[in-house]
Amino acid sequence: MSSTAQPTCFLIADISGYTGYLAEVELEHAQDILADLIGAVVSSLRPYFRLAKLEGDAAFVFASVEGIDGTMLLDTIERCYFGFRRRRRDVRQATSCECNACVRIPDLNLKFVVHDGVAIQQKVAGRQELLGSDVIVVHRLLKNEVVERLGIEAYALFTEAAVVAAEIVPSDLDMHPITETYDRIGAVSCWVLDLEHRWQEEEDRARVFVRPDESIVNVSIETQVPPQVAWGFLTAPGRRMTWQPWVTEVSIEGATGGRRGPGSSNHCMHGKDAVIEEILDWRPYDYVTDRTILATPGVRSGCCTRSSSSRPRTGRSSI
Repeated sequence: MSSTAQPTCFLIADISGYTGYLAEVELEHAQDILADLIGAVVSSLRPYFRLAKLEGDAAFVFASVEGIDGTMLLDTIERCYFGFRRRRRDVRQATSCECNACVRIPDLNLKFVVHDGVAIQQKVAGRQELLGSDVIVVHRLLKNEVVERLGIEAYALFTEAAVVAAEIVPSDLDMHPITETYDRIGAVSCWVLDLEHRWQEEEDRARVFVRPDESIVNVSIETQVPPQVAWGFLTAPGRRMTWQPWVTEVSIEGATGGRRGPGSSNHCMHGKDAVIEEILDWRPYDYVTDRTILATPGVRSGCCTRSSSSRPRTGRSSI
């Protein structure tokens, strides 16, 4: 446990609407529903984030890293929100109970606050705690004017510090600027990602996936790591050389706002030869589909489409 301040990415996932929901529904069912939803949220944020503490209807998590990959940060938040929406829908559809607690599950939503700063980890009253002014900032940001000023109820609020650390270009990602002001803290410049809009895009987006029974070649590797970790090794450019030693360089083109995904391309150099991987579908942490073009000088280019998936115990590539 460090007694010196360490660079830290802070994130709070807060189930919004819960106070009003709790005041008007049956307590027994409400507590079970909250426990189910908050458990799903915490699970979705691991392993990149560690749980600092549960705070009622919110989870306070952190990542002790100097900066965090912007794509992985956005993918983690969006996948967590998409999972929350599906879980909320499944819980409602799976019960025939007509009590207020069950009927009003759709009233609940999820919001995120993300900040980058420093913190000290210490034991306080026998419990590990994060201490520092940036811990105060991320908690104060839960009380904001995003709904009143932007009309967005499901959102991720990023401070300017978080955006810079993750190398995100918010204007390219249709994020909305907003400034929040607090006593003793002052003005905090932020950006807002509309998660409801992203959910609708996710639901409407066509899938591109090469099924094993449609493929020419299947390659499968067993692993014990969580799918999030396997996904990172498959998709993060800086990790490519650790499992493909013949790759000498990887660069990214077309990454909107600094974010990898559909429309972006990986340019992998194999000495003088180039392999271009055009991303067609991107579903963290289930699968990524790319069209691979072999651009070898003096040789006619060829291409193939493959889907790579990261699953518990298994990594699979189908071509």
